[in-house]
Amino acid sequence: MDKKNKIAVIGLGYVGLPLARLLATKYPVVGFDINRDRVAELNKGHDNTLELEDSTLQFVLVKENPFLLSDGSVVPNVNEEFKTESKQGLYCSTSLDDIKQANIYIITVPTPVDKHNRPDLTPLYKASETVGKVLKKGDIVIYESTVYPGVTEEECVPVLESVSGLKFNIDFFAGYSPERINPGDKQHTVDQILKVTSGSTPEIGKIVDQLYKSVITAGTHLAPTIKVAEASKVIENSQRDVNIAFMNELAKIFSLMDIDTHDVLEAAGTKWNFLNFKPGLVGGHCIGVDPFYLAQKAQEIGYYSELILSARRLNDSMGAFVASQVIKLMIQKNIPIKGAKVLNLGITFKENCPDIRNSKAIDVITNLEEYGVEVITYDPWANAEEVMDEYGIVCLSELSPSHSHPNEESQKFDVIILTVAHQEFLSLDLNSYLKEKNVVYDVKGVFLKEMIDKRL
Repeated sequence: MDKKNKIAVIGLGYVGLPLARLLATKYPVVGFDINRDRVAELNKGHDNTLELEDSTLQFVLVKENPFLLSDGSVVPNVNEEFKTESKQGLYCSTSLDDIKQANIYIITVPTPVDKHNRPDLTPLYKASETVGKVLKKGDIVIYESTVYPGVTEEECVPVLESVSGLKFNIDFFAGYSPERINPGDKQHTVDQILKVTSGSTPEIGKIVDQLYKSVITAGTHLAPTIKVAEASKVIENSQRDVNIAFMNELAKIFSLMDIDTHDVLEAAGTKWNFLNFKPGLVGGHCIGVDPFYLAQKAQEIGYYSELILSARRLNDSMGAFVASQVIKLMIQKNIPIKGAKVLNLGITFKENCPDIRNSKAIDVITNLEEYGVEVITYDPWANAEEVMDEYGIVCLSELSPSHSHPNEESQKFDVIILTVAHQEFLSLDLNSYLKEKNVVYDVKGVFLKEMIDKRL
């Protein structure tokens, strides 16, 4: 890639920030976000999503917009050991003026669903409007957000044309390279995950592919069209959703048979081609959302999805199922339900990650509360203010002294549920928190069998 390229990354969340950091090792990059607090924090060298260590972020941060230096001088860096022959580096901003000189725009905003599980493209529309205001002839706009086939060219490009007054594939061009970030995964980082790329013309496809290939050590795969690349992403998570739904259905069946599902899967897994999926709560911003995008598009063209939507319904039912299983165990042990104290371990959507978006642990909590039990949630990874804003519940960042070292039976819990397998939970002495008559339910199947009553 021509090192004269100037890249603007729009959206500095779980996807945008790691990508911007990686690109900034070779190119001048400005990261743009409308969240002023987020930008201020990043420019100080800290990422509260914990996707980047402070030292990794600070290594590429520059103190001023690298686009604005035209004399060839080295940008002053937070880390003075970061020496460069070109004006590479990352600067974060909330100002449109700071991204005007970019010639490649990469949009990494979220693509949620509304309360009816219909795709909500509002963040994409607004990001496209933002870029449209600064778009120039010859620029390339690359989308990374997960969408159904056709969104880039049929929904986003018209916004770019309308706001900029430019013509698609004449004055400006587009690309699509779906994100494959796995929040909290320190092994499969953005540079270690093979990247699918595409462009609005064959020539632009090659340019987009070369851009990513210059920083992605795992390599790239150039798809023939943008729609193919869009479809490839949305089926990745739909496939996982369907496979996990099958495991969850097995868990429901085997529960009625009084068979441990994990024992069954361990036995079946001895065959070389058995797929290693496990039952569980399916939340997060990807697997619990993306299948609705494909199903919605299918319905628009006259096909009603059977398997995809059935899998979604089944996976969304698991919170209520777990709660009912816990109540049944309490009844079997003659533990009074109304007023019982339950310790729920975890509120993030996955282990060892602070991301609380679309967490299905909340389904377990709300369903248990309907039975009249008191649920106390403990999660050392979650931000308590974010949990209150998102779900309206109190989340403890640490167990209080009365919980950590309870002296009286009344201070202990009737039930402990593990909904998220944070590393910190695996070393807990469960017995010290439990009343004499108790229930331990392991949703993730990670505790030793002798420590629990049942696992999902």
